Amino acid sequence: MKCDSTPRRQDAESRVKENEGELRLRGIRCERQAEVPIRYKGKRLATALRLDLLVEKLVVVECKATHEYNRVFAAQTLTYLRLLDMKLGLVINFGEPLVKNGIHRVVNGL
Repeated sequence: MKCDSTPRRQDAESRVKENEGELRLRGIRCERQAEVPIRYKGKRLATALRLDLLVEKLVVVECKATHEYNRVFAAQTLTYLRLLDMKLGLVINFGEPLVKNGIHRVVNGL
């Protein structure tokens, strides 16, 4: 059986764009592919990470499109939260039959 992750990745990327558009229509500020700077010993490293959506500069949203949720998604989101000194993140897995079952809350120090 051949496994190709490209269609799923494209699906997640299109969902990010769709969600960004919906949020903006509602007057909610958001930034797609927001840069997450990495600092080491007070110096910024050349290569930064990119998160899917930063909503109102308060919530990190990571969009996935997989058959099964993986705890690494929460770890990735928690890393973004720590680097940005933020408290709340959401991982939304659009691969779930019901999207509401694919929403996972990630908190940093609450």
